This record gives sequence, C-alpha cells and structure tokens, in this order.
Amino acid sequence: MTILVTGATGTVGRQIVAQLVARGERVRALTRNPAAARLPASVEVACGDLTRPQSLAPALEGVTALHLITVGGDDQAALQTGPELVELAAKAGVTRVSVLSSWDESSVEEALRAREIGWTQLLCVEFMANALEWAQSIREEGVVRVFGNNPGAVVHEADIAAVAVAALVSDGHAGESYLITGPETLTPAQRAQLIGEAIGREIRFEELSEAQYRASMEAWGAGEELIEFAVQLGANPPDAASVVLPTVEQVTGRPGRTFAQWAAEHATAFLL
Repeated sequence: MTILVTGATGTVGRQIVAQLVARGERVRALTRNPAAARLPASVEVACGDLTRPQSLAPALEGVTALHLITVGGDDQAALQTGPELVELAAKAGVTRVSVLSSWDESSVEEALRAREIGWTQLLCVEFMANALEWAQSIREEGVVRVFGNNPGAVVHEADIAAVAVAALVSDGHAGESYLITGPETLTPAQRAQLIGEAIGREIRFEELSEAQYRASMEAWGAGEELIEFAVQLGANPPDAASVVLPTVEQVTGRPGRTFAQWAAEHATAFLL
C-alpha cells in the first residue's frame, strides 16, 4: 500500500510523513518543490500542485490512501479544484482519505461527500507551532506581544498527524469528523511563561491594544480583510477554541502532548 501525503513539507504534513515512515509504510510525498523537500530518504518525493489537478495523476499511481489539505497556491487560498482532485483519486483506486480542513469548508469536502470514498475530516484548534511567530521577539527582546490574551486548547502538530495516520492506516474512521485539541487550555501569557522555562529565560508578556495590533499587521503588509479577520479572532475567539476534547486519546490510545513538551522540543528556535 502506498500512501500519498499532500502538503508534505508543511507543519502537519512533515509529521504525517515521519510517523508513516516510522511505521514502515510506503510513503509518497507531494510538493511543488521537490528539490527543497528535505524528507527522509525512504520517502518517494513527487512533484505536483493541488491547484493544477492533472499534475497529481502520476503521483496517484498505485496509491490506496491519501492525505489532503484544502488550501493551495502561493496565497494558500481555499482550493477550487476539489472535484477534479477527488475524481483523480477515485480513478486511481484510493479507498481512504484524511482531510485537514479549515474552519470554512472547501470544494474538497464537498466533492468527497458526493463520492463513495471513505474519508475522515480533521478539524483543529490553534497549532502550538503558531508560537514560532514569537521567536524573533523572544530572541531579540525577551518579549511576547499578543492581541487578546484568551485561553486556547492549542494542539501539537504531531498529535494532528497521529490522528491522520490512524485514519490512513486503520479501519473505523471513515465518515468521522474529528475536532482535535490539546490536553489543556492556556493563555498566550501562560505559553510564553512555558517557553521561558524551556529556555531558562524570563519572557515578558505584553498585551496589545486593538490599535497597536492593527498597526503591526499593516506594517507586515497584511490586507484589510486579513486584518479584520485577525482582530475579530483575537477579540471574540470561537468557543470551541477553549474546549479540551479527548479526541487524540480516543483515536490514538495515548494522551495529547502538552505545550511544555512542545516548548522543550523547539527550545532552540527561541535562543540566540
């Protein structure tokens, strides 16, 4: 059985590839830039672009399980190519699909619902890896600046991958929609403190005002639509973001990884 992983060089995709390899599975990884993939030697790297469905046809040969993401292109916009991608997968004989969805569904989920392919939807709250956005300010100033110090059940990318792997290699997950969370709720200030403990340095936390946050995003070159979305998310996060669910343990048989574990694993990113 060959498993094709799209988004294979992304935050979650790399974890899926690594966990499948550790299980001894045959893995094919799809990327738009194979030369920069930096994946394990046993992985077959294939070139393809989800916004150009026909580019996937060679990569799907002999594939029986497929991990899909729902965004693509340089702007990571929601895919409009779901029907073509799902048609290609069906013709190739794919029988299991895991889909890492955004909060707003795309053409991928719509197309899968119209076909008789067993698929599993993965929905996630905030990634622990988003804390890497704080790395520069921690290294240079010892500070984390955030708009909205709201608690969240942030989830380790390896746990998202573990649920995806279960759906790709074992029965009983088709038709399920899994909301994946971490094992605890933490505010950004608490996460900053845990990073400080991991690197042996006190980290200062500063909560930005809305005006300061808007100005910082404008300085990054963010567009008006993205700024409005980010402001609303910081001011009024969805209730689901702060609810701990047992999904990881139910699917994988072990508890989800804590943010303290994540911080220890990524400590070097926050050090000069």
